[in-house]
Amino acid sequence: MKILVTGGLGFIGSHTVVELQDKGFEVVVIDDCSNSSEKVLEGITSITGKMPLFEKIDLKEKSKVEAFFKKYQDIEGVIHFAASKAVGESVEKPLLYYENNIGTLVYLLKELSKKNTSNFIFSSSCTVYGQADKMPISETAPVKPAESPYGNTKQIGEEIIRDTCAVTQGLNAIALRYFNPMGAHPSGHIGELPIGVPQNLVPFITQTGVGLREQLSVFGDDYPTEDGTCIRDYIYVVDLAKAHVQALQRLLEGKNEENYEVFNLGTGKGSSVLEVIHSFERVSGKKLNYKIVDRRPGDVVSAYADTKKANEVLGWKAEYTLDEAMKSAWDWEQKIRG
Repeated sequence: MKILVTGGLGFIGSHTVVELQDKGFEVVVIDDCSNSSEKVLEGITSITGKMPLFEKIDLKEKSKVEAFFKKYQDIEGVIHFAASKAVGESVEKPLLYYENNIGTLVYLLKELSKKNTSNFIFSSSCTVYGQADKMPISETAPVKPAESPYGNTKQIGEEIIRDTCAVTQGLNAIALRYFNPMGAHPSGHIGELPIGVPQNLVPFITQTGVGLREQLSVFGDDYPTEDGTCIRDYIYVVDLAKAHVQALQRLLEGKNEENYEVFNLGTGKGSSVLEVIHSFERVSGKKLNYKIVDRRPGDVVSAYADTKKANEVLGWKAEYTLDEAMKSAWDWEQKIRG
């Protein structure tokens, strides 16, 4: 069974390709390599023993999307990761985010709508909840006005999928709202490879630990939390990848109750920025050089998942602890700098 993974050379995408191949799926990857590298294909192949099919395509080019689906008419499911994802950058470059995250989604759905049946997994985000009224955040929590253009593209993306599913009988979709992915594959062959300065906390921590960055900036210690720093739900990337396979199988086996469903993916436990730093210090045996600076625009105070629906309806549960995930991230960082 052939599955398309867009953004399949990215951080979460590459780990999902591995899990799909391990379950016997044939995978076709689309990636424009704007925030990834073709070398990731070698890492995937080292783990699974099978090179996925690869098409270097910019999904913003509608004619290339159309040509792809003419070439591959036997695609049974699509997992859509390809998107720009940095909150801070989206505040500075909103149009880039709207073009890259919304236009590409529309082109994919247009092609899928032409098929008799199609199955679509959307990489969404807990950013759709904004600053939620209560913790943990369940799927029934209201979608708040987005705190950033990035968050807004995920809200709009979900609305586009929902509206399309409402009038497209053969289209089945699941939006996976995930919290904060981290870590690397235990094999050490793939992991997070940010180009330039990392926008995510964990790779910035590990790059600082390995000496590539001089110092980590902690954005604000005056939030209304126990230690004054922001709280997030950090989820191990392999756990997250497995959830995508589980969601896809739910659609392929016709177990979905509606043709558009939403699940939160997290551990259900919130960790503050300082707790994540302390986790790194525990697993590495190193003191991290960090300083407290001003708050960053677009950051919510706290966000962690209510995982009941994912656990009970999807049949998925995060297994790894923060320290275990952090150790994999640190091992990966040392390997790629070695």
